[in-house]
Amino acid sequence: MAPAPFQGLGFSDQEVFETVRMVEMEHLDIRAVTIGISLRGCVDTSVAAVAEKVHARVTSAARRLVEVCTDIEAELGVPIVNKRVSVTPVSLLCDALGGADVTPIAAALDAAAVETGVDFLGGFSALIQKGITPGDRALLDAIPSALSTTERVCSSVNIGTSRAGINMDAVLDMGRVIRATAEATADRDSIGCAKLVTFANIPEDNPFMAGALHGVGEAETVINVGVSGPGVVRAAIEAQGPDADLGTMADAIKRVAFKITRVGELCGREAARRLGIEFGIVDLSLAPTPVIGDSVAEALCALGLEQVGGPGSTAALMLLTDAVKKGGAMASSYVGGLSGAFIPVSEDDGMVRAVESGALSLEKLEAMTAVCSVGLDMVVIPGDTPIETLAAIIADEAAIGVVNNKTTAVRIIPAIGRSAGERVDFGGLLGGAPVMPIRRVGAYGFIRRGGRIPGPIQAMKN
Repeated sequence: MAPAPFQGLGFSDQEVFETVRMVEMEHLDIRAVTIGISLRGCVDTSVAAVAEKVHARVTSAARRLVEVCTDIEAELGVPIVNKRVSVTPVSLLCDALGGADVTPIAAALDAAAVETGVDFLGGFSALIQKGITPGDRALLDAIPSALSTTERVCSSVNIGTSRAGINMDAVLDMGRVIRATAEATADRDSIGCAKLVTFANIPEDNPFMAGALHGVGEAETVINVGVSGPGVVRAAIEAQGPDADLGTMADAIKRVAFKITRVGELCGREAARRLGIEFGIVDLSLAPTPVIGDSVAEALCALGLEQVGGPGSTAALMLLTDAVKKGGAMASSYVGGLSGAFIPVSEDDGMVRAVESGALSLEKLEAMTAVCSVGLDMVVIPGDTPIETLAAIIADEAAIGVVNNKTTAVRIIPAIGRSAGERVDFGGLLGGAPVMPIRRVGAYGFIRRGGRIPGPIQAMKN
């Protein structure tokens, strides 16, 4: 007999049995249930007052999230790996603070995350794609200290959009912020940078960390859910056999993405119902973990690649990402977030092996980001990489997103004191990875020009 919630959404017994198999044998899970919380009522002229209001708001809104998700896990038998919070970009609360240090707000958010039991809280963020306010500047200045003194707070900064172009002054600022964050957490292999993402075209309903935030057009509180299942997708590909053509493979991926999305939306809607708040979106992204068999890279190799990073990798990733989106879009009318396939290096055992063998370079990884969900993600590079080079990497990735009207991002970790070929280990979902070599060809003159790269002509759609 199917559990009542499955029956209520029209699941057949066969679908329930398939779900059980995917959970038990193919690493299917709900990767994140994230409650988005508006902090716009927390504005004040005192940092201490803002911090107090923020703590009270988050603990009140999220106090039952973990309990509800745990109950749903038990009833449906589907693991919900992460329970998370996203909040209004904190820089929007900072303009009235007169340039004061806003690190105490991060501390208050971290305390609220601990108190509610969530694993991460995103939204210590700023949107500066076209310019910067005093509140934005205060937040940027606080990021290194905030991420080095908190455990669960994550930060994101949007430096470009297809409409506005790329704010190159902000790009250089982020090069400095990344370096300062790396130095502030140098004793932990610069792990602070693992909680910091620089975006172009940031989605404001993304449930995944470290880039989650609660957009200004959202409801007061909302539930967003991120599904995953690279192991399920790999199994579906392998079931087609070695002689199936790529069109057949795409159809198989679409079918399994449909099933995964249905399970994810069920869990998200049930969480929203029990919490008495609105349901937002399902993010369809395939998100790997360091666990063997839970790898996007392995799913790509199942399509016929010898190893990720070689010729054909970008085309295979395009097929995978597109098929996942199509299958998910048929299953839900409320698809959002990033939706596609993540290719973080340290969090994917197959990606790590590709780097170690020399098959995957930073340049090939950048090319693959033109067709995946995000961008250069959890990439560890030498700690002595110049600030201007960090900024140039961000600019290149932003250019891919801006010209193609898609989200791209950089979560790069210059591991202080580490050189190419060494390995860092962060533990947990963050995994570990070899330090990737980087070209020592400078972009100092280009980056230091500053200003704004205008939006591309294809962005003029009105």
